[in-house]
Amino acid sequence: MRAVVASLFAFSLVLAVPATAAQATAAPCQKGSGPKLRGADFTNGRQLPDNLRCADLTGAKLDEVDFTQKDLTGAILRNASMKEADFTQAYLEYADLRGADLTSADLGQLRAKQADLRGAIMIDVEGAQAEFPHADLSKAIMTRANLGQVTLTNAKLVGADLNEATLGQVKGRTADFTGAKLKEAKFGQGGLQHAIFKNADLTEAEFTQAELQGADFTGAVIEGASFIQADDVNLNGARGGANDVPEGTPQEPFTGDTGSGDDPTTPPTSRNMPPRILGMSPALLIILAGALGLSLTLIVWGLSHQRTRRSDTNFALARRVAEEDVTRLGEEIDTLDFDMKVNAVSGPSQDWRAALDAYEAAKQALYLARTPEELHAAAAAVHHGRLALQRVRSVLPR
Repeated sequence: MRAVVASLFAFSLVLAVPATAAQATAAPCQKGSGPKLRGADFTNGRQLPDNLRCADLTGAKLDEVDFTQKDLTGAILRNASMKEADFTQAYLEYADLRGADLTSADLGQLRAKQADLRGAIMIDVEGAQAEFPHADLSKAIMTRANLGQVTLTNAKLVGADLNEATLGQVKGRTADFTGAKLKEAKFGQGGLQHAIFKNADLTEAEFTQAELQGADFTGAVIEGASFIQADDVNLNGARGGANDVPEGTPQEPFTGDTGSGDDPTTPPTSRNMPPRILGMSPALLIILAGALGLSLTLIVWGLSHQRTRRSDTNFALARRVAEEDVTRLGEEIDTLDFDMKVNAVSGPSQDWRAALDAYEAAKQALYLARTPEELHAAAAAVHHGRLALQRVRSVLPR
């Protein structure tokens, strides 16, 4: 009987070993703590190691290398040359690719959450269904990139060059395209709610059927841009004339002109009325009085309209601040989760769950808010989420 029990116990250990090994392999690691391959040349037939997690490949030559389904989580690939490399279904989460050359690379279904791609060269890349949530692509050169169904949720693309890029059905909620070059870029059916296009060059860009609720086009050049059937477009502050703008779209150009100077249509005041006014007929006096009354009415209406616009502007600004706060909370949760996995520790489950619930509550409150007062619920949820994260951090080993 003892022999049978021992055999069963040994068999269970054999079954458990592969799972444990798989879990260990999947655990995060410190950047650069993997294989040391700085400056290595893999273009001459040299084989890549099986394990590339957190590898240091700074300045490596990797042109045309096949990374299909490779796990490069946390790898350092700064200034590496990866022209025409194949990254289909590869993992580059938290990887450092600053200044890397990915010209004509295949990025299909790439996973690059929170990757650092600042200044990367990505000309003519193919990246259907690639994922770059929370990634930093500032000043990346992505001319003619084909990125259909790409995920750019909360990604940073400040000053990036996306001229003639295709981003159809992009998931780009809260993405930041400030100052980006987007001439002839295609955003058809894209989800770009609350995206930022401040001072971007959108000449002849296409936003056919795009979702643009809360998107900010202040200072953007929209000359010849197309917004066919786009939803919730607001082009206030944009420069130039767009085509096919949905009816009723707010489109007040930003000129900086205060409008000072005399209006030739303003009725004369008593100081400059000619003496002949006293000799006018009663009918003419009635017409003048009516015109004066209408002018006063229009002035009052204009002041009321300006107050409404100021109120809308203040709410938009408050909402933007709230969105950034909620986004930061999500990033703090992601960072703490990553740190706990790296160090193989776990925090109190109750407080961790409270932080996650608070983040979801903040996102929901932000989505439903229509007035500055209603944004307080989102702020309160963020506050409670941060308190829960502090409690989690306080019990973790330092």
